[in-house]
Amino acid sequence: MKAAISALFILGLARPVLAAERFSADVWADNWFEMRINGTQVAEDSVPITTERSFNAGSFEFEAERPFVVALVAKDFKQNDSGLEYIGTRRQQMGDGGVILQIKDASGELVAVSDDSWQCLVIHSAPLDKACESEANPLAGEGPCAFFKRDEPAGWDQAGFDASDWPQASVYSARQVSPKGGYDRIDWADKAQFIWGPDLEQSNTVLCRITVR
Repeated sequence: MKAAISALFILGLARPVLAAERFSADVWADNWFEMRINGTQVAEDSVPITTERSFNAGSFEFEAERPFVVALVAKDFKQNDSGLEYIGTRRQQMGDGGVILQIKDASGELVAVSDDSWQCLVIHSAPLDKACESEANPLAGEGPCAFFKRDEPAGWDQAGFDASDWPQASVYSARQVSPKGGYDRIDWADKAQFIWGPDLEQSNTVLCRITVR
């Protein structure tokens, strides 16, 4: 009997019981974001990306077991695949993006922030030539208004996906991003930085991921 009890005790040590933790997250995005944890959506920007000047902040909670993958879909508004906004008006221009986030555990300890440790893949970039911004009749896919577009890679938002060839997130200053719309209502950790693709204007849809351990 003693030997049997010892065996069960060892087995119990080898198979620890995992418990979900509760986390809180703050995200500010220009213009829109969606967050997924291990492939499951836990938050989406409450303001549609089609809303003019739709940048805003969101705070929410979720449960997860460590380690878990945080996957962020971030989009800047574009009127069409040219990457421009306000087409045909005096305000015709390329938009600019930017996102910042932080995640804390139930005790308030910081477990993740946006910085260059994230890996980000641009899946929509436009216009490929910034001269498109000055075109009198900008047509997506023609002349300087060419664009790059691809689908989300299958499984990119889940554990086990190999993102080793994805570039690191590009980091920007608050001055470069000029955050508005709720940014100042959040007490951001000093370590949290604005991230995006390699160009704030041309990178329109960015997929970013990190693993929290």
